[in-house]
Amino acid sequence: PPRHTKSEFASYLFPAWVMGQKPETKIIQATHTAELAVGFGRKVKNLLDSEIYRDVFPDIQLARDAKASGRWSTDMGGEYYAVGVGGALAGRGADLCIIDDPVSEQDALSPAALDNIYEWYTSGPRQRLQPGGQIVLVMTRWSKKDLTGMLLSKQKEAKADQWEVIEFPAILPSGKPLWPEYWSLEDLNGVKASIPGSKWNAQYM
Repeated sequence: PPRHTKSEFASYLFPAWVMGQKPETKIIQATHTAELAVGFGRKVKNLLDSEIYRDVFPDIQLARDAKASGRWSTDMGGEYYAVGVGGALAGRGADLCIIDDPVSEQDALSPAALDNIYEWYTSGPRQRLQPGGQIVLVMTRWSKKDLTGMLLSKQKEAKADQWEVIEFPAILPSGKPLWPEYWSLEDLNGVKASIPGSKWNAQYM
């Protein structure tokens, strides 16, 4: 669901952990705007350059020319590249591609926007994977025709990618909030009521 720390884990702590484990990893980070993707890159880069990170992963260092927040590398050949949906990826390879909320709330109900995102995915990130590469797609579900919905529907086709799906509904089947310390049931129902046409339930989350 929105505002439940998806990006904190998927686009900040996770890529930093992966780099610590394998400093040679090439990461592509994508989200619905380049500005947001670069912001994630800045956070990850700053974490890698911190003392607390080096206490855990003492062998990894940023390359001396690693200055740009959305495009930097490690001294062991690892690379990080931030891009907005629709952005060019020619010449880029990825051991790990993280796609975080590829559609904004404003475009979630636009069939044309959803089609464009899927076309960009198939011609961009999916084609940039190195052998053995992996893709992590994390998003709030606003439509059955969003990128997650399209990829799951394609699983039925021969030789299609098969996805492991992890779902976290805002309101659990028990009727309790997923994150009760932060979101009360009353707050979640208030958010639901404020989004026209929203299908705020476990099926879409």
